[in-house]
Amino acid sequence: MSLNTPETSKTSKLTFKENVMMVAANGKILKNRWLSLNRFLTDDDLEDIADDTEEEIIKPRSAHYSFQSNMKYNFIKLIQQQYILNDALHQSIVLHPSGQHLMAAALNNLDEAVEFDIAAYTSGDDTQLPVTLRISKTQLFVCAQNEDEPVLLKEMPETPQTIKDETNLLFLWSNHGSMQHFKSVAHPKLYFATKQEKPVHLARGLPSIIDFQL
Repeated sequence: MSLNTPETSKTSKLTFKENVMMVAANGKILKNRWLSLNRFLTDDDLEDIADDTEEEIIKPRSAHYSFQSNMKYNFIKLIQQQYILNDALHQSIVLHPSGQHLMAAALNNLDEAVEFDIAAYTSGDDTQLPVTLRISKTQLFVCAQNEDEPVLLKEMPETPQTIKDETNLLFLWSNHGSMQHFKSVAHPKLYFATKQEKPVHLARGLPSIIDFQL
């Protein structure tokens, strides 16, 4: 039996990472029990786990998601203004005919391209840069949806100073060689993406294009 609490104490208060599990000799987890963070581990708890003959299938838990859902992102500053996004096929982002979405198009006249203001926000990870994408000279912010669904343009009364629940407004901006990626904070496996004759959406990669140049 593996126990994350000190062996010298009969009752130990559990911390966030602590749980009780029974492990076979080959390392396979046979039983696992997560106890409330607000209670104490007692000898009775250990006996219950040892006597329980039913094997329990354990699903992985993600602490990162819990932290992320409770994280506050605070506005730092506007870091880019009136920038045009071009994808790897040299298509520029333009307004969809509906006026509610974005799409990519090859342009001869860049005056038709949408220009973006990019604002930076604080992050719990110094290696990541959360940003919002706002259409310049408007209060329309790019708002992520589910995979393959068109991103929305959400009108906000002002630039959010703190973002907590509306993480679909945030993207993690990163460099990949000469290209830029914008990964959704709300959907960590999905990226701001284009596809020929399709609205801008979220995707994991090909056949959609997730590489952009400023």
